[in-house]
Amino acid sequence: MKLTERQEQIIAIVKDRGPIIGDDIAGSLELARGTIRNDLSVLTMLGYLDARPKVGYYYKGKPELVRIRDVLDSIKVEDIMSVPVVQDEKASVYDVICTIFLENIGTVFITRCGEIVGCVSRKDLLRSAIGTADLEKTPISMIMTRMPNIISVGPEDSIYEACIKIEQGEIDALPVLSGEKDLKVVGRITKTNINRLMVDLGGDDVQ
Repeated sequence: MKLTERQEQIIAIVKDRGPIIGDDIAGSLELARGTIRNDLSVLTMLGYLDARPKVGYYYKGKPELVRIRDVLDSIKVEDIMSVPVVQDEKASVYDVICTIFLENIGTVFITRCGEIVGCVSRKDLLRSAIGTADLEKTPISMIMTRMPNIISVGPEDSIYEACIKIEQGEIDALPVLSGEKDLKVVGRITKTNINRLMVDLGGDDVQ
């Protein structure tokens, strides 16, 4: 597998200065800690690096061939999830259409008192717009897919589990819920998140 130039630089820094914490690695590259978060996750999951709490990252050596299934099983949803985009169930269809385009997303999660009660996709909104309903007066709850018919994942679930649910459900996005009983939306996993991860794992040099 070909690593990116930045990933090679990280390995060199850890080899030379390890154990070293993530903030110091980022400082050596003159980057923010968040910028290299995915790189550190990839290098750790592939076996180049390991990390110890309160100690930092250290070099393990060049890894053996790793199965993609093993890699995806080792990555948690919370490692790559995006910030969720939500709307209250009292919002109008028009409001949600505006949100879809302003945020450039495909799915909005609908909540009541902070907990998920439904979701709507671009297809749902297009279907409602074709009709004769007044979009500014029609509540989004009238057209949304309701719980419990929404497929979700938890922060601790693996990316492989998320991939299976997206494939089997034939959907573009999954809400990440904080627990089985607590239905608060804490993130979202989309096909874009997974595609970005594949690019990181593949070592694409485009920055």
